[in-house]
Amino acid sequence: MRGPHNILRLIRTGATLERTGAMALIMDAMETPPLVRATMRFIAWPFQWLGYKGDPTQPPAVRALTALGPAYIKFGQILSTRPDLVGDDLATELRVLQDKLPPFDIDTAKESIAHELGAPVDTMFDDFSPPVAAASIAQVHKARLRDTGEAVAVKVLRPGIERAFRKDIDAFYFAARMIEFLSAASRRLRPTDVIAHFEGVVMGELDLRLEAASASEFAANTKDDAGFELPEIKWEFCGRRVMTMGWADGTALGDNAALDAAGHDRAALGERVLQLFLSHALRDGYFHADMHQGNLKVAPNGNIIAYDFGIMGHIDEYTRQVYAEILYGFIKRDYRRVAEVHFEAGYVPRDRDVDEFARALRAVGEPIFGMDASRISMGSLLSYLFEVTERFGMETRTELILLQRTMVVVEGVARSLNPQINIWQVAKPVVEDYIRASIGPRAAAKHLGRTLQVLARFGPRLPQIVEAALVRQSAEQPPEPPRRRRRDLVLAAASGAGAAAIVAGVIWSVG
Repeated sequence: MRGPHNILRLIRTGATLERTGAMALIMDAMETPPLVRATMRFIAWPFQWLGYKGDPTQPPAVRALTALGPAYIKFGQILSTRPDLVGDDLATELRVLQDKLPPFDIDTAKESIAHELGAPVDTMFDDFSPPVAAASIAQVHKARLRDTGEAVAVKVLRPGIERAFRKDIDAFYFAARMIEFLSAASRRLRPTDVIAHFEGVVMGELDLRLEAASASEFAANTKDDAGFELPEIKWEFCGRRVMTMGWADGTALGDNAALDAAGHDRAALGERVLQLFLSHALRDGYFHADMHQGNLKVAPNGNIIAYDFGIMGHIDEYTRQVYAEILYGFIKRDYRRVAEVHFEAGYVPRDRDVDEFARALRAVGEPIFGMDASRISMGSLLSYLFEVTERFGMETRTELILLQRTMVVVEGVARSLNPQINIWQVAKPVVEDYIRASIGPRAAAKHLGRTLQVLARFGPRLPQIVEAALVRQSAEQPPEPPRRRRRDLVLAAASGAGAAAIVAGVIWSVG
């Protein structure tokens, strides 16, 4: 039974935050109410001796999250991109978590690579460097391919990282179940489903072969995107715990001083990183879901370079259209249409009042247009929108959690480059282009063509499908009068004939 272990893990979380001094720092940054602040510290203080000490040379928040393990480090990475939520000082402090964590030794890395790829490191690579970056799950070494002399980045998983994540995820599941048990209001947010989604993402990140495949697909989708590039995957030097790709030369996107010194336009970079993300999410339905500053560089020619493809997001075409219409409605301040889209998609129960929902959405959107650009926050908007949708019975859609989280992260990246960026103005042309391409007569014709292709594939099986449906219907319902049975057979035959005619038309047109 892991129950006692999970309780101890959660107690240690609070105790570690208190022991390292991070508890007060985080609560100050988040402007926690006095009652909550006093309660948290009262609970954690007696258990300080159970908390981890961490590395005393690190600042408090980094010290606490690093000591608690990789899942907590991931949380800190997200907060590091949101200076508008946690303040500039804490965001800068947490940025260390992105790629400057303590590395493991180079001999351990070489042993892991040799075991994974089946050959000594010296036979595959020259100039194999000490770690150049170390994050929560893996670290990176710079090397040269022995055969070609090309500079490459070799990524290696941390020893025992799978076991460490398993322990954290078990504790998170326990906490989610306790929250659902104690708070009926929280069940709408489906905390257990959220952790299950997080688990799936993390497990994918722990197999570097999957990351290499993600990078390859992402590169194919974005090969024509201006101002954007990806390192090339070296498949012959990849395995479950090792991944090799071309070396990306450039300036870290989080180093504003270096970007200024190199002559890059930070305002333009902020707009581009946001528009690239929206294009990938809406156009392709496949996006980089870990786009913090530690995973982005700026090449000498000004291109944005992305790497670390362990967390990728996917949304289907129908959901993309729904969310594009919702976003476009907010941009156009057409709250009635935003409400209708929610009802049409089944996001809000049909027994609710659409006009009342539209008025509630207006209360979400209108304050944004009256704000100064520097105060517009996608994070605040999402928080308020969740409150409104909860009141109208909308359940959290687990498949969109990664998209929503990444939107918040990318907003933080863009705002760190240009605090005055207007998120809505930057997003507007991307959303409008997608709306034109995906909604309208041309898009309808495109969808109809796909439907006909599917019917063409199923054409030879239509008689069996109709017959199986009729047999199933007869088995499920009581006997019917002969006249009604004859009518059903006629309708089924007519439907089959119509479908066959469509299929024949498609085959003729293709031929």
